[in-house]
Amino acid sequence: MQKFYIILFVLSFQMMSAQLYKKSEPFTHTYSIVARDSVSGEMGVAVQSHWFSVGNTVTYGKAGVGVVATQSLVNPMYGPKGLALMEQGLNPQQALDFLTANDSGEMYRQVAFLNTKGEVASHTGRLCIDAAGHKQGKNFSVQANMMLKNTVWDAMANAFETSTGNLADRMVAALKAAEQEKGDIRGRQSAAILIVKAEATGNSWEDTVMDLRVEDHDNPVAELERLVKMHKAYEFMNNGDVAMEENDSNKAEQLYLSAQKLFPENLEMRYWYAINLLNNKEYSKAHPILKAIFKQDNNWLTLTARLKKSELLVIPDSELEKVMNL
Repeated sequence: MQKFYIILFVLSFQMMSAQLYKKSEPFTHTYSIVARDSVSGEMGVAVQSHWFSVGNTVTYGKAGVGVVATQSLVNPMYGPKGLALMEQGLNPQQALDFLTANDSGEMYRQVAFLNTKGEVASHTGRLCIDAAGHKQGKNFSVQANMMLKNTVWDAMANAFETSTGNLADRMVAALKAAEQEKGDIRGRQSAAILIVKAEATGNSWEDTVMDLRVEDHDNPVAELERLVKMHKAYEFMNNGDVAMEENDSNKAEQLYLSAQKLFPENLEMRYWYAINLLNNKEYSKAHPILKAIFKQDNNWLTLTARLKKSELLVIPDSELEKVMNL
């Protein structure tokens, strides 16, 4: 039965392919990585290019299915159609072979597919602008075109294989390695990273682990790395909020503190950490933190009084009065 549905999908796609490939194709020459975390099963795609808003064109992913990078003279249909074919049961190589066979411009395409098993498939068309190439490894593929040097994809592969951290950290390491090899011959402009879960939850808003974009920047990979770090910090913040809702102020305090350690200059992270200190009756620790925050921005003082009404700040009125007069 599954093969029957795959055949139907392929036939319907063939009927549409001639029209689909007549659409304009963005000139997004770039370097990218598709990869899977062998522990969590999360799958991701990261990219950098001398092109505005590269993530809007190159990166595609679906939880429980896989990820796609489509670049060079981009045909965006490789993204959604590639994911659809893999979801129907084709492995990455079968899906990619089918799409290139039905693409009259395949010689200009550079594409990489990865599925939930970590299987990969890559295509670098013979007319992609030099330096162009790709390299596959266990749970990943790196690809690049219009590079200054032909060492870029090997450097990216080595960086991914030897780096530590979570999937986002390792993919950013690959992008940084490309930059160290001088990257795109035209320079740099935008970058993006997309990570999806190994299995779909049934709630689309829960299936995306990370979706960050640097649309236009002098150093997009460095900025993307900063955003990935910020994302980690706010994950601690979000989990701290959940702990607050569950009235577990001790857990919330530790989560907010973890966020604050990543970005100590961020007033909001410091603020919620201090609020939890108050809830834990650690008044002497909270007061100097709040006093410094109120001095920088008095709006946080106004907010503090409102938290008591929302029952997010649970302290005696006498203590609230002390806080309001720090």
